[in-house]
Amino acid sequence: MSRRGLRGLCLAGALLALAACGVRDNSSSSPSVPEQDAILPGFSSSQAPAPSERDPDGPPDEWLDGGVLSAGYGRAWELLQTMTDEEKAGQVLLARCPDLDAAGAVAAYHPGGLVLFGRDFSGLTAEEVKANLASYQAASSLPLLLATDEEGGEVVRVSSNPALASERFRSMRALYRAGGADLIEQDARAKAGLLLSLGVNLDLAPVADVSTDPNDYIYGRTVGEDAATTADCVAAAVRGLQGAGVSSALKHFPGYGDNPDTHTGSALDERPYEQFTSSDFLPFAAGIRAGARCVLVSHNVVACIDPDSPASLSPAVHEVLRGELGFTGAVLTDDLTMEAARAAAGGEEAAVRALQAGNDLLIVSDLPASYEQIADALASGELDEAVLDRAVFRVLALKCCQGLL
Repeated sequence: MSRRGLRGLCLAGALLALAACGVRDNSSSSPSVPEQDAILPGFSSSQAPAPSERDPDGPPDEWLDGGVLSAGYGRAWELLQTMTDEEKAGQVLLARCPDLDAAGAVAAYHPGGLVLFGRDFSGLTAEEVKANLASYQAASSLPLLLATDEEGGEVVRVSSNPALASERFRSMRALYRAGGADLIEQDARAKAGLLLSLGVNLDLAPVADVSTDPNDYIYGRTVGEDAATTADCVAAAVRGLQGAGVSSALKHFPGYGDNPDTHTGSALDERPYEQFTSSDFLPFAAGIRAGARCVLVSHNVVACIDPDSPASLSPAVHEVLRGELGFTGAVLTDDLTMEAARAAAGGEEAAVRALQAGNDLLIVSDLPASYEQIADALASGELDEAVLDRAVFRVLALKCCQGLL
């Protein structure tokens, strides 16, 4: 079916090398990678896995980074060669599960996955949830990433339903105070077991933000401790989730700080870059070192990196994540329909700008509109096909590493 036809279907210490760079020069929108080898504690660019030997019929050399998703690169490349533009346009979308005919939407728009909220679990038995999720998978030409926010504490989409869990999962802060990082890892394994039993394969957790002030908007979802302690807890959560078979997503890069809620308005973070290198980046670095397959980027405007765009739409922020923290997995946006993203980009441009900034998976609430934005931009040449292909390649590799392909 044509695209037009589809329209109608409706870190024991700080990051020393980074800190040595000092405050960012805001005159440049493309931050440079430090010359020092040390990018993360215990990691140097000279120690990075060597790229695989070039296959003339395989991915471009620059895609072969030996990274966290590299076990899936061969299969991802094979599948990419068979995909239509319509399938590619949908594959980069992680869409809020439609409340009506979700299976039909999956068949029409080819999303890479769905995000399940409380309404998708509320009042249902485990058998009903499993049947719903199985119907979405059956409608998709490629296996879906089925994601939810099961953080523990304030955000528990699944365990808030007593028919699915005997009790709500506790927050990382409560777990840390009761039993330290070991208990967090044990709890994460239990979360993964519940999620997998229902058909969920991606947890949009753990929260890697550093906050010690109860007055901060994000505090209730954090460990509530300093950066080093938070880093230990985040790494434990990643080990627990992924060790038990569920992919994890560190959030909200580059660190939420004391910013207000971006669901309802914009947030300008004016902290100096040294605060990120000595504090906020540490839990993300620890989670990356523990093997996290995904990082979710916030909509905060981080002035010391890019004063003009939300982090989710900023190439400069993505260069820091990829270049300075060495992340090789899939980068996710926060929901592009949140007010901070809409105000910055305008609803009609957010999806395309997010791909151009370096994201691989876009969390969206309006699947048809986001799909059309990408498909139209690809057809007009506004979106470079190579940019889309690179993102789809990582999404497919993520699915391979999750055991879906």
